[in-house]
Amino acid sequence: MRPETAIVEIHGKYKIHTELYRNPAATKTIMLVNGSLATTAFFAQTVRSLQPRFNVVLYDQPYAGQSKAHNRHDQPIRKEDEAEILLELIEHFRANHLLSFSWGGAATLLALAQRPRRIEKAVITSFAARVNQPMRDYLERGLDLLLARAGGDVGRLINGTIGKHLPALFKRFNLLHISSLAEHEYLQMHFHVHEVLTQDTQCYQACAEAIEIPLLFVNGEWDEYTTAADARLFAAHVRQGQFRTIGNAGHFLDMEHKTAWRDTRQALLGFLQPAMAASVPPMGGQRYPLADRRAAQRIAS
Repeated sequence: MRPETAIVEIHGKYKIHTELYRNPAATKTIMLVNGSLATTAFFAQTVRSLQPRFNVVLYDQPYAGQSKAHNRHDQPIRKEDEAEILLELIEHFRANHLLSFSWGGAATLLALAQRPRRIEKAVITSFAARVNQPMRDYLERGLDLLLARAGGDVGRLINGTIGKHLPALFKRFNLLHISSLAEHEYLQMHFHVHEVLTQDTQCYQACAEAIEIPLLFVNGEWDEYTTAADARLFAAHVRQGQFRTIGNAGHFLDMEHKTAWRDTRQALLGFLQPAMAASVPPMGGQRYPLADRRAAQRIAS
């Protein structure tokens, strides 16, 4: 299953590496929005869940993955910049649905608040309406490490906190990947962390109030950093909001074990294609792709 790759230019300012997993039988296209510093490899599990039903589009932010060689890195990218990039890619690929992970939820909510005409439904995973104390402690510990470009220590911090429920294989590749980032990537993540710690999170609730399409919020039962309870604070602000908790799963949901992958897949398809969800085949003999080396190359949030 090889994607069609392309570099998409945004307003003459950014050049974005994209991957399109085309399904000739699909009538809808879903775009996946990474967390901070993650690359397209992060969504390998999710592509396996969605590509049988949709065309699936992935992309790297200007500072990360296969986009970074095509862009200047003289200033950090703001969440508003990420939202603008997302809006342009929605039009370019004629996307009908969005799915975000963790920090990607910030840009997704900002983009959806502008009511892009093509988007029909969106899923926000591992994102909460406030920065709780465990998340604040984790982020504050990371600030000095990121500023010092202490990649190994950053990797160990991630694996011991939001990544604590990941399999050992994923933790090893997390550490290798995070230890080998470029200098601008550590500075970009430092910028993101500082932004999260100092921003008024009520702005996301205001965004939610402007969104008219159905939204699904998905959080892990064991995720103490972006909890299901904190995600449900959006309930009073979302016109068509639904909430799902994946049992026995932490922040990384479908990457953590086979049952979490199955339950996340069922939650996504049940929301995006409710009429067809009942026909999703059981796991049976299908191998959960934990040994996928490419899927294990990921970053924190």
